[in-house]
Amino acid sequence: MKVQITAKKMQLSTSFNDYAEERLSAKLDKFFGDEASAKLILTAQKNKIVLELTVVYDGITFRAEQSADDKNDALDACIDKIIRQIRKNKTRLAKQLRDNTWTDKVEAVPDEQVDYEVIKHKKFELRPMTVEEAILQMNMLGHSFFMFKNGETGAVNVVYKRSDENYAVLEPSN
Repeated sequence: MKVQITAKKMQLSTSFNDYAEERLSAKLDKFFGDEASAKLILTAQKNKIVLELTVVYDGITFRAEQSADDKNDALDACIDKIIRQIRKNKTRLAKQLRDNTWTDKVEAVPDEQVDYEVIKHKKFELRPMTVEEAILQMNMLGHSFFMFKNGETGAVNVVYKRSDENYAVLEPSN
């Protein structure tokens, strides 16, 4: 597994880098192997460390975020969250990857298989606007996300409110 570690507003020791690579390999290599890439972002916020772990494997993205007093605790919690995501969605992931590589490595979680039911379809007209206008519109509607046509790029974007009360924009890469 390829690991990239980034620190914001803090310095990381080489011992944490080694610990992180060792923990990720020990816990996640049985699911992903060498083809996966993991990205760790650590941010110091007040008295806490916020750790974001993103693992990309064969076009599927797994993401977990955890805040804790200690960066090692936050890393372990994120790894556990990703393992729970894999176990919970084992059959769907196996179908999506079109092989049964994970069925031998992951035991099924009983009674947690959820069938997703779409209860509403909504169509609306996208009008060009800036990101700031989209955030304003989202807040006025009281929604946690808002889809809009970016007036600068012409692409369809989604703006959403993160759990840390900041905003983020999703935009297509192509």
